[in-house]
Amino acid sequence: MPDTDASNPRVRLDKWLWAARFFKTRGLATDAIKGGKVEINGQRAKPARAVTVGDRLAVRKGPVAFEITVDALSERRGPAREAEKLYTESEASRARREEEAAMRRAAGRGQKAPKHAPAKQDRQALIRLKRGGR
Repeated sequence: MPDTDASNPRVRLDKWLWAARFFKTRGLATDAIKGGKVEINGQRAKPARAVTVGDRLAVRKGPVAFEITVDALSERRGPAREAEKLYTESEASRARREEEAAMRRAAGRGQKAPKHAPAKQDRQALIRLKRGGR
């Protein structure tokens, strides 16, 4: 719920993360906040914590970490183009994210999925291997 003081508007953290499209639902945003995946100005936060313009957020979504500064507030989820205007990601964060994405892509290149399901002999060999040769 926004603060009634017009000079210092505020929005709940879970609502803002949802409106900025970091999470698909407010419930997912709330779970991430409760799980310690979101920090405001270097401190762990609660879902009802008020976000103001200028706050620095650290948001982790799986292997991806964002370091952002809040530029605008919104309680309403809109198009992605509008959501991008709500925050600015630091250059260091963007570079680190792109580097990690390139590393993940490179790591996955060598692995190829089999073109068919393993035959019965192959399955038995895998089972023996897992059991230690018995």
